[in-house]
Amino acid sequence: MLKYKNKFHEKMTLHPIMTLLILCGITILLSGVLSFIGAQVTYNKVDPNLLEYSPTTVQINSLFSLSGLKYIFTNTVLNFVSFTPLSSLIIILIGFGVMEKSGFLRTAITLLTKKAKKKTVTFVLVLLCVLFSLVGDLPYVVMIPLAGVLFMYGKRNPAIGIVAAFAGLTCGTGLSVFLTSIDSTLLAQTKLGAMMLDSNYSIPTFAFIFIMSVAIILVSLLITQITENHTAKKLAKYEFDAEEDEPEYKVGKLEKKGLIFALVAGSIYMLIFIYNIIPGLPFSGNLLDYSQSFYIDKLFSYNSFFSNGFVFIITILFVILGFFYGIGAKTIKNNKDFSDALGHSLDGTGKTLVLIFFAATFISIFKQTNIGVYIVGCFANFINGGNFSGFILIVLLFILSAIGTLFLPSSISKWAIFGGVVVPLCMNAGISPEFSQVIYRFGECATLGLTPLFAYYVIYLAYLEKYNQKSRPVSLFTTLKYQVPYSLLTALVLLIIIIVWYVIGVPIGIGGYPVI
Repeated sequence: MLKYKNKFHEKMTLHPIMTLLILCGITILLSGVLSFIGAQVTYNKVDPNLLEYSPTTVQINSLFSLSGLKYIFTNTVLNFVSFTPLSSLIIILIGFGVMEKSGFLRTAITLLTKKAKKKTVTFVLVLLCVLFSLVGDLPYVVMIPLAGVLFMYGKRNPAIGIVAAFAGLTCGTGLSVFLTSIDSTLLAQTKLGAMMLDSNYSIPTFAFIFIMSVAIILVSLLITQITENHTAKKLAKYEFDAEEDEPEYKVGKLEKKGLIFALVAGSIYMLIFIYNIIPGLPFSGNLLDYSQSFYIDKLFSYNSFFSNGFVFIITILFVILGFFYGIGAKTIKNNKDFSDALGHSLDGTGKTLVLIFFAATFISIFKQTNIGVYIVGCFANFINGGNFSGFILIVLLFILSAIGTLFLPSSISKWAIFGGVVVPLCMNAGISPEFSQVIYRFGECATLGLTPLFAYYVIYLAYLEKYNQKSRPVSLFTTLKYQVPYSLLTALVLLIIIIVWYVIGVPIGIGGYPVI
């Protein structure tokens, strides 16, 4: 009976590609219906020059039309080629392949985790994923592949590490003790909203450091507990092949020599790199954009050499580590070995590329319809139209931020709609502008991992499929189901932190307070 049941589930399992195609079709039809009934929303944005509200009207663009079909056919290839996760993943995998093929990753992971407990390894992985939100979206193409290898070398199901890493990256997306490039942009919008009531209002750079530090530790511990007590037990046992299931890996003299070579070469490279992002020293700061005021903006602005070349900078680091390890450990003996290593991680990426193609198509179609902007605009008007008290306003902003993220993952796009309305409302209710931004960011953390509209969701999906040993594919709904416990419990913990901080009234950072 069980055999026939498994075959039935195998036949009924919808492949992620088919799911994305169906979502594309639903989006096109929905855009046609909403456009036909004249769905539109007008919300207020702050004019930065006049410091007054400027009405902005958003209409639904119908793709269920001749012009819509023209858009799809003329832009699909361009959207795929310009899809950021695609280029980032391919470039990073070049360096990742050298580290893996040479043996650097296996040696380094073995030495670091040999005497560590499983829960400790998981916690460190999750904490790094949360902390790495500081550098934007790059960690998604670094930490997810690394998590799979980390758990595989630890003789555990790689899917456990991938699920935990993605949970850490998404649930920690708005948690950072330092201002990220996104936070800096959001802060500018927050200040605009505050200036509608107080033209002299200012927010210090470290206004969020206390509450963020607490949130980072608690969320990391929470994700670790869910991973070890729920995810690890739910996922099937991973069957290692003969090569992977060999006796305990021994780190010998050659491996240690290779590791020393790699660390010395990598350290020299990193010192040169770090020197070039420090301003004010002789011949330093060459990777910065000096047209910006804040240091974080000098690093991550659109014109910054650091920002534009960061993926390649990390790839070169990975290549250096793998190459010099291979020289020292004698796993890279000639140019052919090195060349083969460069393409090692790209072997068998055909399925991944196809998944990325359909994910990019779905995201571009949904974005073109303006459905996400329409929904968030309606939420902003709902908040603006109600006379909500401080406590209710906090909970409502958190919930609407969480729901809005499902349809419009971009932090900056949502806050451009919410900020101008929400910040003055919060100030009138006695809630500080900096605390309103914290509430908004915490709400995003709760649900970013639950939306396939998030561009890097496809990386998570692709790597779960890579290590999938079942005859049926990993469905999109299964990958979402893995993230639900993380999202729900993270939402609960972050909301409790917000409420406790608001009630107690202690500073959320240096110069930042929950109330005015």
